[in-house]
Amino acid sequence: MTEIDQEQLRIASEFIEALPHSRALGMRLVSIGDGEAVIEMPYADHLVGDPATGVIHGGAVSALMDTCGGASVMCHPETGEMTATLDLRIDYMRPAVPGRTITARATCYHVTRSVAFVRASASDGDADDPVAAATGAFTVERPE
Repeated sequence: MTEIDQEQLRIASEFIEALPHSRALGMRLVSIGDGEAVIEMPYADHLVGDPATGVIHGGAVSALMDTCGGASVMCHPETGEMTATLDLRIDYMRPAVPGRTITARATCYHVTRSVAFVRASASDGDADDPVAAATGAFTVERPE
């Protein structure tokens, strides 16, 4: 990573570590830069929504995708270090396989004066067979 990427990684890691829900869910920043972020959430028993199947609760997947989307906005070259979710739509494609880490990948693909737009997906090992897909809008804070 370049020095800029290291700074983006530091800022995003601090952002994620400051969020109580991301700590509770065990989220870990994998990569970040130029409007793209990847965050993992390892499987954990306390995240299971249905004990009969062992499937991770959809709310945990939603929080992962929202956090990853925000991180992608924060590292976009045209935005600042802070953002907030305005709107997030998630389509759940299938249940995640019990025992597997879920990885979210988000891309901030368009930025206006006050809104950033994001696409994200979550998978449990095969990016071509996603657990969920999302689109969202986030606030923009421009650097001075």
